[in-house]
Amino acid sequence: MIIEQDIDLKTKLKDVFGFTGFRGIQEEVINSLMENVNTFAIMPTGAGKSMCYQLPALMHDGTAIVVSPLIALMKNQVDQMNAFSVNAQFMNSTLSKAEITRVKKEVLSGEIKLLYVAPESLSKEDNIEFLKSANISFIAIDEAHCISEWGHDFRPEYRKIKSIVEQLGNPPVIALTATATPKVQIDIQKNLQMEDARVFKTSFNRKNLYYEIRPKLGAKKQLIRYVKQHTGKSGIVYCLSRKKVEEIADLLKVNGIKALPYHAGLDQEIRMHNQDAFLNEDVDVVVATIAFGMGIDKPDVRFVIHYDAPKSLEGYYQETGRAGRDGMEGNCLMFYSYDDIEKLEKFNKDKPVSERDTAKLLLEEMTAYAETSVCRRRHLLNYFGEILDKDCGFCDNCLKPKQKYAAMKEVLLALQTVVDTEEIFGIEHLVDVLRGIENDYVKSYNHDELETYGKGATRSTDFWNSVFRQCLTYQFLEKDIENVGVLKLTDKGENFLDNPQEIEFSEDNKFDGAGDEDGDIPDSVASTGKSFDPVVLDLLKSLRKKIAKEKNVPPYVIFQDTSLEEMSTTYPTTIEELSHVNGVGLGKAQKFGKPFVDQIKKYVVENDIVTAQDVVVKSAVNKSKTKIFIIQQIDRKVDLEEIAEAKSITMDDLISEIEHICFSGTKLNLDYYIEQMIDEDKQDEIFDYFMTSETDNATTALEDLGEDQFSLEEIRLMRIKFISEVAL
Repeated sequence: MIIEQDIDLKTKLKDVFGFTGFRGIQEEVINSLMENVNTFAIMPTGAGKSMCYQLPALMHDGTAIVVSPLIALMKNQVDQMNAFSVNAQFMNSTLSKAEITRVKKEVLSGEIKLLYVAPESLSKEDNIEFLKSANISFIAIDEAHCISEWGHDFRPEYRKIKSIVEQLGNPPVIALTATATPKVQIDIQKNLQMEDARVFKTSFNRKNLYYEIRPKLGAKKQLIRYVKQHTGKSGIVYCLSRKKVEEIADLLKVNGIKALPYHAGLDQEIRMHNQDAFLNEDVDVVVATIAFGMGIDKPDVRFVIHYDAPKSLEGYYQETGRAGRDGMEGNCLMFYSYDDIEKLEKFNKDKPVSERDTAKLLLEEMTAYAETSVCRRRHLLNYFGEILDKDCGFCDNCLKPKQKYAAMKEVLLALQTVVDTEEIFGIEHLVDVLRGIENDYVKSYNHDELETYGKGATRSTDFWNSVFRQCLTYQFLEKDIENVGVLKLTDKGENFLDNPQEIEFSEDNKFDGAGDEDGDIPDSVASTGKSFDPVVLDLLKSLRKKIAKEKNVPPYVIFQDTSLEEMSTTYPTTIEELSHVNGVGLGKAQKFGKPFVDQIKKYVVENDIVTAQDVVVKSAVNKSKTKIFIIQQIDRKVDLEEIAEAKSITMDDLISEIEHICFSGTKLNLDYYIEQMIDEDKQDEIFDYFMTSETDNATTALEDLGEDQFSLEEIRLMRIKFISEVAL
């Protein structure tokens, strides 16, 4: 039987929003709120959470208060509702006194159906007094995970909402979030005193999203190539810092990609302009901090790239959820390096102890997800308390499976250790016991006397971390919701202990060496592990040797090995393309390049190679300015120490910059400095060494010439002089 309310809801849905039916659990959530029952909705990004309070607001008398954490989110939703001819307004710090007065007047008269407020504005005494006089239909708490200290975006102001609800006469409350682990869910309900609320939870599984993690090697090249492969498609690139956002946005623009930055440090007018430009498709890509995207209803975002590792899996899930909200293509790529995790750990050091411990656990979960070789969707859903019975077949780990190993013995040891330690410890302690680590914590519990103590000593900490994580993914273990970090045995785990069976686990992904953002390795390398075409490399080395012999110079004077390897990866077939290869530059390309590009061109044609010139990355302006500054100062014969001080860099970093300039084909005359710093005999000895050496490696030169006679700095300076005089 269809009740009258159902008919009214569907009519209003069609008349106002143009939809003929509800999505997923929307109708159940809306009906609950229509009955004035406290409601808690946990729905993934793109599942239509906003409709769950927007439609009831139109059906109820009075004004619905929507607590929202970001100004950008409020503006976007208010603009959308106004476009549907619904009077929705926001009240925040961007309004003038006159505008605030107007909004308050319209609320009191009942004209405004939805009033969006930030928790900081809601908690002001004068606003509370004003709202006491208003006819409030209900209160919607969007992004409710901000209430929980275990949420990824904890906002202390959200903790005050319950007391404000009470002051306003306890109107019905609907809390909504896209990212709530079982622990966070309990925390939200407890804080809002909504333990008896109707809870609606839909699957976190976004089947159209493809998840991939790549090593952060040559990340800028990978980024340029990836975005160019998706030319004309909308995408978001997330970075952790405002400085990085600006840098990457400049990098994309310099390389012909329509991109704009978005972060809280920009003027509000610029932020709004950049957001609107993205929504209106005037630009393809927004480079942003996590401040961007919440509540942005752009259904056709085709890729979300995390240039830096996020602070938590909740944040990662929410941000990736902005891709493919229309159910079509959605690619989620993260560049990962443990260096990023270590940087985030350093940022957390100044936090209070409780916050620091929470942040540490969230980072451990992020690391586990990035490094696991288990189906990413399965791992992600498990984190949010949802079980996926089989691999998705649509993530990098499923499409490129890692090596497996027989793991029955290891699983038994792991599970037995959990039992022997009485199911009250986390992975770190359990691994210490298994590896036989003699620390005070292990000894204080007499865990060095357990039968499993030291049984896993031959394996690394990383190995055992992986075993415990996979035991969680395959439901042999579960997390204790009340005691964060603690592992408990499941029924399936108990059965395995009683009846062991053969089982295979996967070796974790290895990200050794990842972290070189500016390195020379493009995504084809990062994806496949093949750093260059070995046939081309051999051809180019033979050609280099021949030319070097003709010119009577060492081969590396022509082009360095790293430059040849990049040529063997990107296949430059013109002098212009060759000039973009690291360590070449236009000068060297013009001087030595023709036979090399001819050789590559011939190989490409004969072997029907599709070249990847979109890998070539032009430097952003700030690096060009630094380069020009250094060249100008050297031309003026300014001491290197003064140049380093002017740029606030170390002497070592300055020499690295000078080397890069020189190796790329710009001749530099450092004689004025070298004459002061290095004896003439030493100069001659180092110069002669490089003329006859098979390599230009500075460390090797130091070993050959004698560390007691020369310094590494002297050798590097003379190498610059040698390259400038002989190779350029």
